[in-house]
Amino acid sequence: MKNKFYITTTLPYVNANPHIGFAKEIIEADVLARFYRGKLGAENVFFNTGVDEHGLKIFRKAEELGISPQDYCDDKAPEFDKLKQALNLSYDHFIRTTDKNHVEAAQEFWRLCDKSGDIYKKIYKVKYCVGCELEKTDSELIDGKCPLHPNAELEIIEEENYFFRFSKYQEKLLELFKNNPGFVLPQKRLNEVKSFMERGLEDFSISRLKSKMPWGVPVPENDEHVMYVWFDALVNYISTLGWPNNKDNFEKFWPGFQVCGKDNLRQQSAMWQAMLMSADLPNSEQIFINGFITVDGQKMSKSIGNVISPIEMADKFGIDATRYLLLAGGNFGEDFDITWEKLVEKYNADLANGLGNLVSRVIKLSEGGDGIRKEKKAIADMSSYFSNMELGQGLEFIWNMISEDNKFIEENKPWELKKNDQEKFRSVMEKLITDLHSISELLIPFMPETSEKIKKALEEGKTEILFQRIR
Repeated sequence: MKNKFYITTTLPYVNANPHIGFAKEIIEADVLARFYRGKLGAENVFFNTGVDEHGLKIFRKAEELGISPQDYCDDKAPEFDKLKQALNLSYDHFIRTTDKNHVEAAQEFWRLCDKSGDIYKKIYKVKYCVGCELEKTDSELIDGKCPLHPNAELEIIEEENYFFRFSKYQEKLLELFKNNPGFVLPQKRLNEVKSFMERGLEDFSISRLKSKMPWGVPVPENDEHVMYVWFDALVNYISTLGWPNNKDNFEKFWPGFQVCGKDNLRQQSAMWQAMLMSADLPNSEQIFINGFITVDGQKMSKSIGNVISPIEMADKFGIDATRYLLLAGGNFGEDFDITWEKLVEKYNADLANGLGNLVSRVIKLSEGGDGIRKEKKAIADMSSYFSNMELGQGLEFIWNMISEDNKFIEENKPWELKKNDQEKFRSVMEKLITDLHSISELLIPFMPETSEKIKKALEEGKTEILFQRIR
């Protein structure tokens, strides 16, 4: 890896409140950013997030409320920026696609693709899912509905649009994947997007008539069209770095790493990569694809009433516990299911009874033990977990240490050794204190506040209850 690191989330639409799927995504990005800041220095790491504010669903929502789309976005965007404090995030930039510099960057990107001969006009008719903001072919539909938005009626759009020559980049994209077998992780998602491309790529629409849908970035040199939301939004990954004006910052950090949900697979790993090729810019470094989070076996839905928000989770469990519960749930890239009951059970088992119990016992047992040394111990190299986004496995590694130390306490009964065998007591406590220092270091990117509390407890020889058991 180069000595710079850039990580970005996708940009969620502002028309709905942040959900736990996006919270998991942004926490993952935060963990990587914190890890690499520790390794490379803060000045060599850039972490981007933000919101996508254009498109038909936002235009219609504003219309429904009788306000301008800009006023609607201005009202909703801060709800996402609140996650910074609610989840203790460390992002460097919060970009909005209505930002002036982003609009100018999207227009410059359009010009570059046009210069490459990859933009043309044609009349087309298509089935369109407003929920996905994507065209849908019959083969993608189930009973005539979008599988991701089965309650929404597909719309038929027939108009003259600008198109991007996606088909031109089929072989180049397949070559990119062949030369970079870890370009998309997990591997099954790479296989999925390759399979999609091998069936043949079709050019996609990149504009809408302003008379029908005025809320978007104006197409350069044609005031009758606005850019299709995906074309504009994807450019945020480089406009956030100051491209095209701040070339130094762009060249310092790009290409970067991207994290997204599996519903974004095609847009991030195929459409965006083809667009970069067209603009003669480097392709992304790597793309991490998350699975979905379901609640008691069902997709989260307001109508069902099973939506769990990250703010609710943080209110109930605390910030670091929420980070842990979302990161430790399932293997990277796989769907995983939660309920409030499962979350409480895991919180009590892993945090209250596991980590919290270990810290409390070790600090209490070491009271008055000023002569107890801690050995300098090499911290385990967690790099492979971070480079493969296997954060759940990284946490499992740390929790194995915690479980082993709790077991070690039960087997050695240091409270008895303290009375009867001071030499063995000191030996047992040195191991436990040394391990606790290691655990506090390893937890820095995952649970930064908890890490600090453990370090403070070790320094002062006293501690508060880290995780209060939930009844």
